[in-house]
Amino acid sequence: MTKEQFKKDFKRRVREKFANEVEESSNDELFASLGSVIQAYYSNAWKDTRKEVRASQCKQAYYFSIEFLPGKMLKSNLLNMGLLDTVRDSLKEMSIDLEELCKVEKDMALGNGGLGRLASCFMDSIASCGLPGNGNGIRYDYGLFKQKFVDGNQVELPDEWLREGNAWEVRKASKAVNVNYGGHVYLKEDEDGKLKPVYENQQVLRAVPYDTGMLGYHNNIVNTLRLWSAEIPESEENRYQSIEERRDFRDLTSVLYPDDSNYEGRLMRLVQEYFFVSAGIQSIILSQKKTGVAMLDLPNYVSIHINDTHPALCVAEMMRILVDEEELSWEKAWNVTVKTMSYTNHTIMAEALEKWPISMLKEVVPRLYQIIEEIDRRFVEEMTLLVDSELVERTRIIKDGHVHMAHLAIIGSHSTNGVAKLHSDLLKGVVLHDFYLLYPERFNNKTNGIAQRRWLQLANEPLANVLDQTIGTSWRKEANDLHLLMNYKDDPKVLQKLADTKHTNKVRLANYIMQTTGIEVSADAIFDVQIKRLHAYKRQLLNLLHILKLYFELKDNPEADIYPRVFIFGAKAAPSYTYAKYIIKCINEAACLINNDEIIQGKLKVVFLENYNVSLAELIIPAADVSEQISLASKEASGTSNMKLMLDGAVTIATLDGANIEIRDIVGDDNIAIFGLTEEEVYRYYETQDYSALKIYENDPVIQRILNAFIDGTIPNIKVEGQEIFDSLIRYNDEYFVLRDFQSYVDAQKSIETLYRDKPRWQKVSLINTAHAGHFSSDYTVQRYAEDIWQIEPIRKAGNESGQ
Repeated sequence: MTKEQFKKDFKRRVREKFANEVEESSNDELFASLGSVIQAYYSNAWKDTRKEVRASQCKQAYYFSIEFLPGKMLKSNLLNMGLLDTVRDSLKEMSIDLEELCKVEKDMALGNGGLGRLASCFMDSIASCGLPGNGNGIRYDYGLFKQKFVDGNQVELPDEWLREGNAWEVRKASKAVNVNYGGHVYLKEDEDGKLKPVYENQQVLRAVPYDTGMLGYHNNIVNTLRLWSAEIPESEENRYQSIEERRDFRDLTSVLYPDDSNYEGRLMRLVQEYFFVSAGIQSIILSQKKTGVAMLDLPNYVSIHINDTHPALCVAEMMRILVDEEELSWEKAWNVTVKTMSYTNHTIMAEALEKWPISMLKEVVPRLYQIIEEIDRRFVEEMTLLVDSELVERTRIIKDGHVHMAHLAIIGSHSTNGVAKLHSDLLKGVVLHDFYLLYPERFNNKTNGIAQRRWLQLANEPLANVLDQTIGTSWRKEANDLHLLMNYKDDPKVLQKLADTKHTNKVRLANYIMQTTGIEVSADAIFDVQIKRLHAYKRQLLNLLHILKLYFELKDNPEADIYPRVFIFGAKAAPSYTYAKYIIKCINEAACLINNDEIIQGKLKVVFLENYNVSLAELIIPAADVSEQISLASKEASGTSNMKLMLDGAVTIATLDGANIEIRDIVGDDNIAIFGLTEEEVYRYYETQDYSALKIYENDPVIQRILNAFIDGTIPNIKVEGQEIFDSLIRYNDEYFVLRDFQSYVDAQKSIETLYRDKPRWQKVSLINTAHAGHFSSDYTVQRYAEDIWQIEPIRKAGNESGQ
């Protein structure tokens, strides 16, 4: 693609689309035209990929996830097509700034955090590794929510990401399927004496797919992310006559995670889960039948991956279709289902393992509930012959009036994996130990990964350019080649170049902070970053307590030798998670107090950037000096911000939790700041029940002063919130051991400061982190999934790639 050809295509598209010349067009029009041109460029590759997969009848993976968090796709698509520089330079010659057009694009924020971002990194990597794999999810009308701070409080506003349309999606009305739910069902014998379900008063949804191309990196392969939208079928129009009825219907795919604090919200969430599961599985089976695949052979052609428990109904829906519609015997259908399904567990927290009241499943999916009952009955019958009855009772799918979705996913699939070594060990040893006793061969670990194309090549071009000049460009395709950087760990010129890129990124972020918050921060200070969902176990509160400690030291002695710090937070709290919202309020009010206190001479600044999303992460991560990974050991399944920050040269302060352990193992103890309780020590406290937060508070005047600040008016405007936080630590005994880990955290933070003062040493540690980050490329993660779980192979053999 030459610049001349691109310019010609672009100008023509602007004229065709808007009857305008480029010079007269708005940025919105220019972006829409550019998206249209780029999509046209890859449409043949998309068609050819589908054709190749169909012709070879190779096995495909389908990744079912209720969340996908792609962020913006313009630059990512240009990078993967090898057109980023060509297009940027061509636009510049037409007096157009690519970055300004990027601002027009809305983030596809169809996820809450790590789960959805991981799914999107996997989509990028599956295509870039040339593997036949597709995503399956929901096309929400609104993203998670737009977060605003009003008087320090989080307020949720609708995220209307689709208001101007989506440049990358293609509506595929011809591939729509009906999804039936609700009503009543009973079994009746047909003329052959077989029991058949009879449905009454069902509701019918039309599931319409919107497909988005997932482009591989420089390999001309384009896979599909299929997101389903709910529409009213023509046959059902007369059932939705009032505006109110239509609104209820449309709410189904309007928002991710409807408020589950009431019955209607939980019901909506369950319908959502069934909707995209049923639509996806119907779509897969229809396409396989078209190519002549017999249902008994389905596992040779299809692998369905259940990403967390939200799509666990895949197991029951597959059984429904195979038994009721394809008329397979139960035993044969079960064999096909188990061989086809695999499941990733993403949590250690028992409360995050979904379970639904029996009554709710009977109301939403009555036939599926009958099938789940039968799966449960047969499971009990089979296992009672093999193991003791108590173990069987603990592992049942239906118990205590609820259907346990993780149990359904494990029993109904051939693989269950965790997402970091510690997490997988805890699943086997503690959380899912009973299932490990039953199915040891099904359990395995697949440590999470990140798409370094987005998190380094796109988000941090200054660093990427220095890497190109220093170690060549092979790392762009083979992430482990970042290790070549280790040859320069003692080279002062290279270390300084890397430090200069960090400073450039810090200035960029400092400018953004000034523009959006009015807070002035120095790029020479330590940028200390904690970006992730706001949850008590992630312990943003521990970070805040340390900030207050430093503040009080400076209040007592403004000349205290504390290296200037900027503490940067990015986080959303779930709308119904009041405690997390209280923490946000307290951080914001503490920030207001500290940032406006002239006595401390600007040595501390606290910045909570609102509406944290992928685009904001792309701005923050390259600028971070310190990566806060401070969850209570044994609570974080993996984490992926730890990998992104490490890749961009931040130094990690961490507990031995999730993938932090693997980061420590790979960079070495001297190049990470580890603190806090270990997983064994946490579980010992659970056993002995002898932890006393009150005792720590009473015996430590520093902690007393910090905690009293929440209730004595020192931090203004937090009367209710401060009392709640104080009570959670003292009255309710500090569930996440914040006070127990406090001194250890303070010591680790001191070591970080000491290290930062030694510039050559800091630069070397930063380099070592970047050099080892290739290990966590999602390319390698999906290759392990492909080989060990999905049994899929690249569409083309190496060396047989057609160019762009």
